[in-house]
Amino acid sequence: MRILVVEDEKKVARFIQQGLEEERYAVDVAQDGERGALMAETQIYDLIVVDVMLPGINGFELTRRLRAARVPTPILMLTAKTTTEDKVEGLDSGADDYLTKPFAFAELLARVRSLLRRGSLEKSTTLTIANLELDTITHKAKRGTRAIDLTAKEYALLEYFLRNKDRVLSRTIISEHIWDYNFDTGTNLIDVYISHLRNKIDSGFDRKLIHTVRGVGYVMREE
Repeated sequence: MRILVVEDEKKVARFIQQGLEEERYAVDVAQDGERGALMAETQIYDLIVVDVMLPGINGFELTRRLRAARVPTPILMLTAKTTTEDKVEGLDSGADDYLTKPFAFAELLARVRSLLRRGSLEKSTTLTIANLELDTITHKAKRGTRAIDLTAKEYALLEYFLRNKDRVLSRTIISEHIWDYNFDTGTNLIDVYISHLRNKIDSGFDRKLIHTVRGVGYVMREE
């Protein structure tokens, strides 16, 4: 899943980015409100994390702008402001959740997972298809009784496929959700990773789960 972090404090932004990337998310960072708004309006994200105090336009204004532009992406607002009035303004501007600084990173992750589930057809923390299971908290996968060891990108791909079962996903859509802003769409890296993932979850099983739709992309479904 792909997340945009709009945070002007470089140390805080790097801390959040590194932590989220360690949890298998693709993360882009914008360090001012205008840049964050532009990225959110022109790129596809599954979640946006916005600090309130930003140069240019602040987090409240950014959120109102995105909602006025009908950007539906869930927004988690971060701020050192703790008054009820500030929280009300944040939520009324269009944010979906509000977390005050300083925060425990474990709580940030829990709120991220919660917001991503709200926007997904699959609400459980355990994603399944046939006899394949993926735990989105422990990041452990298994097919039947066989445990599957996944790299960070393989995990991200598998989670995205499972959250979009029976939906044909183009290479462009996959790249926009799994890789960051600087991904080179001219490479065959997506096909390479999907080949690796197929070898891990389909090899040795009669029922294949990842299917190629020629000229379009890939789909995860039971056949």
